[in-house]
Amino acid sequence: MAEAKTFEPAEGMVDFDAGEGETPTVVEMDDYTKSLAQAKAKSVKLIDAITGQVLKKKDAVHVDDLRPSLADFMRLKHPELRADDYISRKVMDDYRAQYIAELLTDERGELSTLEDEVVESLKTHDTLAENIEEDYEDHRSIGDRMADGVASFGGSWVFIISFCLFLAVWMAVNIVMGESKAFDAYPFILLNLVLSTIAALQAPVIMMSQRRQEEKDRLRALNDYKVNLKAELEIRHLHEKVDHLLNRQWERLTEIQQIQIEMMLEQAKAATRAIKANKAAKAKTSALKSLFTKAKDADPDESAN
Repeated sequence: MAEAKTFEPAEGMVDFDAGEGETPTVVEMDDYTKSLAQAKAKSVKLIDAITGQVLKKKDAVHVDDLRPSLADFMRLKHPELRADDYISRKVMDDYRAQYIAELLTDERGELSTLEDEVVESLKTHDTLAENIEEDYEDHRSIGDRMADGVASFGGSWVFIISFCLFLAVWMAVNIVMGESKAFDAYPFILLNLVLSTIAALQAPVIMMSQRRQEEKDRLRALNDYKVNLKAELEIRHLHEKVDHLLNRQWERLTEIQQIQIEMMLEQAKAATRAIKANKAAKAKTSALKSLFTKAKDADPDESAN
């Protein structure tokens, strides 16, 4: 009967139990270790501590990395939230918006529509800056465009010079034609009527244009207010976050310094022990030498032999 062959894995190899009649599976140890590490990494799931959803690594935020004020605000509604838990960025943005809304309410009272828009933009990371000029120009009616054109032309040097030329020509023609043939003889009553009519029509048109300009300025001021408020809140958020990071950094530096001091003390103790051991060894060696010398002096015949 033929002797059954046994499979001996080479050094640095791992064999797995194979079934009857099957060839054992052999895997290099490095590959096996890597596969175990990869499987372990894949098996670790980041769970949102609030919603319970599985998070991707890029969407997960460590609670310990949040600002202390925001983390404390979240713990008011979720006392079970721990520093080593994870939450999603969406949840962080929602609670951040709630925190800012509550902060503004405490400072300013009831929030206005503009402040609600600012809080919503912080939540959704939208941009508040708008080009008021383009938006306003696109929504003008034909009458608005005509009024703006008349007001713009009436307040220009072109209008002043051309109107002065018109008056000069009017008066010169009527003077040259004489009183009998002139269509508007001196004192130019028809010209006064024309000027009065132009002034009566031009004034309300200019007022219409000024009113729209005031509306445009008001919209621009509101947009500036929203942008400034958001910038103020963002800067406050950055200040708190930087302070939090600096405090954590100082804590870590202090801890590292303490560890270094302990290591230096251990090294000093080890050096002291080594020095004492060296001195003891030297003393022992000196004692042995002295004993050996005394023994030689006490037995000269034996030393001679």
